[in-house]
Amino acid sequence: MLKVNYINRFMLFVCTPFLGMLIWLLLSSASIQLTSAELQSEANKPEAITFSREHERLIKQLNLAEATAVHTQQSIHKQLKLYNETNATMKQIAKTTREQANRPLQIYDKKITSKLGKPVSTIEGKNMRAQLFYNHQEQYRSYLVKIKLKTDDAMKMVLGGDELGKANTTLAAVKQHKAAVGINAGGYADSKGKRYPIGTTIVDGEYSNGGFAATYADLAFVGMSKNNKLIGGKFSNQQQLDKLKPKFGATFVPVLMKKGVAQTIPEKWKTTPARAPRTVIANYKDDQLLLLVTDGYNKGGNGAGATLAEVQSSLKKFGVVDSYNLDGGGSTTLVFNGKLINNPADGQLRKLPTHFLFFK
Repeated sequence: MLKVNYINRFMLFVCTPFLGMLIWLLLSSASIQLTSAELQSEANKPEAITFSREHERLIKQLNLAEATAVHTQQSIHKQLKLYNETNATMKQIAKTTREQANRPLQIYDKKITSKLGKPVSTIEGKNMRAQLFYNHQEQYRSYLVKIKLKTDDAMKMVLGGDELGKANTTLAAVKQHKAAVGINAGGYADSKGKRYPIGTTIVDGEYSNGGFAATYADLAFVGMSKNNKLIGGKFSNQQQLDKLKPKFGATFVPVLMKKGVAQTIPEKWKTTPARAPRTVIANYKDDQLLLLVTDGYNKGGNGAGATLAEVQSSLKKFGVVDSYNLDGGGSTTLVFNGKLINNPADGQLRKLPTHFLFFK
């Protein structure tokens, strides 16, 4: 019994200080506070002073950055305004320059147009502008089409079918290829029920119909170059023609004008026949084209028509540079805006192996 009491007293003695501290902590509402003097002392420490100065420096830098940003924004707005004003000014200058540069061409166009008369119909599109004129003479009626090619897709030559030897009318070709204007092209020869173009024939930049054929019997090639210029003449070898970079073309006879000078008409073509329907393609010095188509004799050959000399005279009056006679007679065909304009000599349209087409 004594031993147990001794142990209890010993444990109580040992635990009493800890129990007292626990009770004091639970019951105490005391708080730790720093006096203002102590705070001031903390603020005066070197670490605090350094932090405060760094803070002030950052604030100043932020303020400076903000001011710089505002100034930069204002400067950008000013520069953007100046750019827009300058851009508008340059556009106006470019427009004025183009107008001034085109003015001589416009004056020239008015000059040549006045010689053709008043257009009775006009086709205006992204690829070309075509104007139709009537210019009837005492002996024959003629139809003129002045064409300004705007793009490489404005004109091409097509065959009368999907292969050599096939033929169709110019009106059918216009409708098939969705063209706006069409005329008959080169001459032809019939063989074994098929109709073949004569001489050198080029389609889509490739020689067809047996390749290049040297000029013979006054025949001449006429077509367009790859830079949309009318080309033609007599060629003794392919290299001569290739230098002109032909895109397409056909063959007939004769050459009527070269560099504004009337060419000698072969004796045969002065009288065989003397008067007939004619189809001619010519150009001006600004590369505009002129198509001339005339009506003529009836199928018996005893009616009116145009001589090649009369056609030359008209072309010179119209101011063309180069001109080439295409197949005529019953082949002569002019389609404008999808409609047949001339009166076919055969009383109906002839099927042909080549056609010049123009696209709106």
